[in-house]
Amino acid sequence: MVDVRTAHTAYLERSVLAAARGLLDDVFAGDMTDADWEHALGGIHALAWEEGALVGHASVIQRRLWLGGRALRTGYVEGVGVRGDRRGRGVGAALMEQVERVVRGAYDLGALGTTELARGFYAARGWQLWQGPSAALTPRGIERTPGDDGGIYVLPVSVDVDLAAEIVCDWRDGDVW
Repeated sequence: MVDVRTAHTAYLERSVLAAARGLLDDVFAGDMTDADWEHALGGIHALAWEEGALVGHASVIQRRLWLGGRALRTGYVEGVGVRGDRRGRGVGAALMEQVERVVRGAYDLGALGTTELARGFYAARGWQLWQGPSAALTPRGIERTPGDDGGIYVLPVSVDVDLAAEIVCDWRDGDVW
């Protein structure tokens, strides 16, 4: 039986955060950078436990995304991963239920960047593929991020969105999306 608990980063013990980082390092097979981990901190974590072992993690942090010149308070989903031997058992869905509850309760919009492998998972949950161009508000101004086009999903909460418009994220180190 999987037990999913939520907590803000500030309320998690260092050992739990280290376990979550280790889990994501394993899940992403070396593609989890320090910047990626940093992006997952400072918000609400959903942690899936099974028989005392951490088997899944997801978090939602606050970001600003601009749509049509309007800055939206966005719940941005980060660090979603399930231990390999627990995939296909509903752990990811249980994590996302908690993350989506946070997004719907606190934000105008949910957003996430994903790999091609996970697109069907998010689409089945009602997340919508962003079809317009993506960009980031960098220290040099707004710059296109064409490599991220086709991998951004949104979950509108309190706003109507034009999925074909340009979407702009705030700046951060590492991958901006």
